[in-house]
Amino acid sequence: MAYTVLARRYRSQRFDEVVGQDAISQTLKNAIKTDKVAHAYLFSGTRGVGKTTMARILAKSLNCLSAEGPTVEPCLKCDSCTAINSGEDIDVIEIDGASNNSVDDIRELRQNAIYRPARARFKIYIIDEVHMLSTNAFNALLKVLEEPPSHVKFIFATTEPNKVLATIQSRCQRFDFSNISAADIIDQLKKILTEEKIKFEDDCIIALARLANGSMRDGLSLLDQIISAGQQPLTVKMLEDLLGLPSSEKTYQLLEKIGTADAGGTLQAVDELLNTGLSCTGLLDAIVQSLRDMMILAAAQSSLVILTEAEKKRLTEIADNFDIPGLVYNIAIFEKLRWPIKNSDNPRALLEAALLRVALSEHFMSIPDLLGAKAGGGSPAEKLKKNTPIIEKPLNKQHEEISAPEKPVLDSTADIEQIKQNWDKIIEFAKSSANARIAELLKKAIPLRLSGNLLAIGFSASDEFWMKLCQSNGRAEKIVQVLEQGTGLKLKVSFETIGEASQNQPKPKPRGAKASQKTIDEAANSPIIKTVLTELEANIIDVEEQQ
Repeated sequence: MAYTVLARRYRSQRFDEVVGQDAISQTLKNAIKTDKVAHAYLFSGTRGVGKTTMARILAKSLNCLSAEGPTVEPCLKCDSCTAINSGEDIDVIEIDGASNNSVDDIRELRQNAIYRPARARFKIYIIDEVHMLSTNAFNALLKVLEEPPSHVKFIFATTEPNKVLATIQSRCQRFDFSNISAADIIDQLKKILTEEKIKFEDDCIIALARLANGSMRDGLSLLDQIISAGQQPLTVKMLEDLLGLPSSEKTYQLLEKIGTADAGGTLQAVDELLNTGLSCTGLLDAIVQSLRDMMILAAAQSSLVILTEAEKKRLTEIADNFDIPGLVYNIAIFEKLRWPIKNSDNPRALLEAALLRVALSEHFMSIPDLLGAKAGGGSPAEKLKKNTPIIEKPLNKQHEEISAPEKPVLDSTADIEQIKQNWDKIIEFAKSSANARIAELLKKAIPLRLSGNLLAIGFSASDEFWMKLCQSNGRAEKIVQVLEQGTGLKLKVSFETIGEASQNQPKPKPRGAKASQKTIDEAANSPIIKTVLTELEANIIDVEEQQ
């Protein structure tokens, strides 16, 4: 006997069995109970969400021979129900709109529609992918759709309702099928595997639900594929091997290397993933998906990600090395890279360059720093730090590596002067203690004073953005922890801005006041600013004059 795939064997037979479309099922049941069934329906939604299944259930409910009239509980045993299930009923005609899309096909439908059904109550036309009909075919359908015989019902299904003529839609009751939630897909897959007596790991089912992307049929097709391997229990490793998916753990290791600014480790992790046969595009998709999950977890919305508890914990730990604005920016970078990688003769080089750009972002110069350097002055932060000792770093890191300190930089008797003199060492301590992002934020700061156990840290007015980053997403607590480990002191931390304009200087223009067009034009003609605007493909919105 031929094998029947799971998607067909476990197709829903009644309204209550349709997964994830409760509102539509209830509406159609109420229409049948109150004898208010429309003559035409348009079911729209992505693939595999139950459009054709719902159309067949509606047809069985209208034509079930075991009931005296339309019923919400078809018997599934009469000749009509069994024939509809197999797609062979003479009164329920299923038409593929993609291959029967000409005006002649619709004219034939119109000619046959006038004849009464052979044995059932209604002659029902189910047209799948109705958006594929030609314009002339749609126009030929209009008249019969507007004034159909009383014994005819139309059910249209489409994945692209925007391509269905408005004149057709206005003559139908439209139902939009939603994507099926991951929780519903997981429950259904577990139910099927239990009935099939197949052992499985919960993590594998969660991964399958994530890959199904809201489509029950896709989930069942993937389940069929992994079952065909003939091994039990079903595992995530089997799924990755059969579908050629990147290892989630190796992807997380790559993100971890990026988060700790480990250039060599990043390239090594990329090499390991690509050596498994994964394409650069496939790896890019995995990176973007993981960055998205990290962004959601960093925003404390763990219910919005389809991950196991172990994966949530792992990504949450990695996300500590990033901030939400950085994750948003990184996702945008990699999405823009998709098209160039697909069309490049050397996609690996583009991918590696982009990953290193993100991993080493702390070494790139910001726009204020760039303008300050070009102008020959230096950024305000550099001017504030001119009296702070600077630790020179070797240019060749292959011969000298910074090892993690075994003890704090200072002891519990340190005062503010010692903290100032050893600030760069404290930053290096933070970086070597796997807190590279916190160390990068502390580079923008200057210790100001120590009152009791309260350490005041200052940021220049131009670095106010960095100060806000320190105060958001729980970073203040992490900064306190890092400074306590580095100084040996029990601390509290406050943040201040320094280097603001004095009271004797002219007041800045009022908030919201725009610079004159002349000022904007003069700024735009500056060679330095021209370069920045060209590189960033940007425009000047306003000019704020520093007093």
